Order: sequence, then C-alpha cells, then structure tokens
Amino acid sequence: VQLQASGGGLVQSGTSLTLSCAASGFIMDYYAFGWFRQAPGKEREGVSCIGGGSDGSTYYSNSVKGRFTISRDNTKKSVDLQMNNVKPDDTAVYYCAAGIGGGTSTGYTYWGQGTQVTVSS
Repeated sequence: VQLQASGGGLVQSGTSLTLSCAASGFIMDYYAFGWFRQAPGKEREGVSCIGGGSDGSTYYSNSVKGRFTISRDNTKKSVDLQMNNVKPDDTAVYYCAAGIGGGTSTGYTYWGQGTQVTVSS
C-alpha cells in the first residue's frame, strides 16, 4: 500500500494550488480519503475528507470551507485537493490518508509522506 502526495510548493496568498494523492497497492474504491496538515509547532489537523464506496460525502474544516474542494477519481487512483484563495495560515505539510474516514487521524490506516505548502503574504 502506498500513498504518494504531490503538488505542494511556494505560492502567493490569494492564488490556487492543487494537491494530488496517488494510491497504489490496494483497491481504493472502498476507502475514505482524507487530507490533513501540520504546521510547525502545531498538531496535525483534518482539512477535508471524502467517503468511499457509494458514499461520496465530503467534509471540510471551517478554516478551509468554501476555498478547498476534495475530489476522487477511482479510475485514475487519485484524490485531489483543490486549494483556492490560499492564505499564509494554510502553510503546512499536507498529508493524504486512506481508511474508514472521519475528520480525525484515528480513522485512517494508510498515510502518505506529505507535501509542503508554503503561502507567502
């Protein structure tokens, strides 16, 4: 099982960025996927998640609601996080994860290595 997060980088405040999570080694269709982030000196927090199987429901933290969009393409084995109007507070290492779902890390079994997002003001 492998989750490979990519798409991070240095961007200016107010711009957009798309993170991608490539899944391999398992049938991702039935797993929920989540994006988490961890800023320096802070705890890891749930950003967004999307249900697995026939449950395509999505969840967003209050800090990103209306700006971020999560989507999945089981055919391409990928889960994306579209980040619009990014802010300096979005600066963090972003992780993708797969599991039974939910807004906390306890619902996820598989984790990617993280991709750094830095937003300059």
